[in-house]
Amino acid sequence: MKAAGGAAAGFAAASAWLPRVSFAKDYRSSMRDVIVWVNLRGAADGLTLCVPHGENAYYEARPLLAVPRPDSGLTGACLNLDGFFGIPPSMAALMPAYRAGQLLFVHACGSTDSTRSHVDGMRYMEVGTPSEPFLFTGWLGRHLATVAPILPGASLRGVGLASGLQQVLVGGPNTIPIPDLDTFGLLGAVATRAARTNALRDMYNVVPAPLRATASTTLATSTLLDSINFASYQPAGGAVYNASTDIGYALKTSAALIKQQVGVEAIAIDLYNWDTHTAQGVTTGTMATIMSRLANALGAFHTDMTTGNNPGYIVAVVSEFGRRVQENGSFGTDHGHGNAMMLMGPSVAGGRVLSQWPGLAEENLFEGLDLQVTIDYRDILTEIVDRRLGNPNGASVFPGYTPTYKGVVV
Repeated sequence: MKAAGGAAAGFAAASAWLPRVSFAKDYRSSMRDVIVWVNLRGAADGLTLCVPHGENAYYEARPLLAVPRPDSGLTGACLNLDGFFGIPPSMAALMPAYRAGQLLFVHACGSTDSTRSHVDGMRYMEVGTPSEPFLFTGWLGRHLATVAPILPGASLRGVGLASGLQQVLVGGPNTIPIPDLDTFGLLGAVATRAARTNALRDMYNVVPAPLRATASTTLATSTLLDSINFASYQPAGGAVYNASTDIGYALKTSAALIKQQVGVEAIAIDLYNWDTHTAQGVTTGTMATIMSRLANALGAFHTDMTTGNNPGYIVAVVSEFGRRVQENGSFGTDHGHGNAMMLMGPSVAGGRVLSQWPGLAEENLFEGLDLQVTIDYRDILTEIVDRRLGNPNGASVFPGYTPTYKGVVV
């Protein structure tokens, strides 16, 4: 087989007996946004992703790891955003989206739970609540389960670009993991593919529901993806993705999928290696390299998706928690608490940094160590779900939580 994960493994590609997909066009103004969830796994350092260069305590706590002030004249100085916050030069590719008012940073944001465990932190972020130990569906999965499809009859509503479905999407109808959108289907000789597909059809037509329906949907999804020429996709507006990187390839193929308007509503992407306990490398080295990969891919996606009349989208970039304010003795930072979040898209009220900044003086830190969380990430996500994803069922998506909207979307 071609690469395929989870429930989708083993099913076939194009099949004559399945109905042809009719692509809907030009629904940007009347339909909901597609959400792209980018998870920076490993606890990214929000104080480097969005630098509080106006805070003296930041430089006192990080004599070796602080990104220099914009007016310092030093190599690696950050790019000013609003006079207080900035971004490192490795993230310069985000500036066009920021200047266009389509990129928003949310700082001192995160989960109110105080865990410093990656496993727990990721779970809370994806499940959508720290207070329900037996809740296993993800908040995006619950969103898809409580709102009508964006396109009636769509065979694929949610996709996790991974070998196993990310927890954030668990519970979503017509939602599966697909490691590579371009290679989903049945491997083997082309000459026998139709016969093997028909054999699978016959096999699963006689089994009881829900397996029969699952098989039918998966076969339809394979046919759908096989009809999209991901390999020859040409980005718009001169956008250049570095498809040799995981995040570049994921966002390029996501753009191709979204533009086809086949009913996909949610895409989850993971980017790893943010656990920078040693040799963090904020201006050159480990973190600078991965920040550059992230920013270049997001910048290309912004250019690509805002050129022409494309479907609405919103990208949410998150990480399970931030890192300690004080640098450690290994030229890195340890697990912390508050963090920075990014939103990007035409519906984002961007060109700014949203923050109820608590300050980095020791007396203002969480447990005397970490950036405080002053904005619950669920405030941000519930507003997006309600106002851009067309789902007013916030109580089902984020059970037990009453949000305060922050005006992050228009």
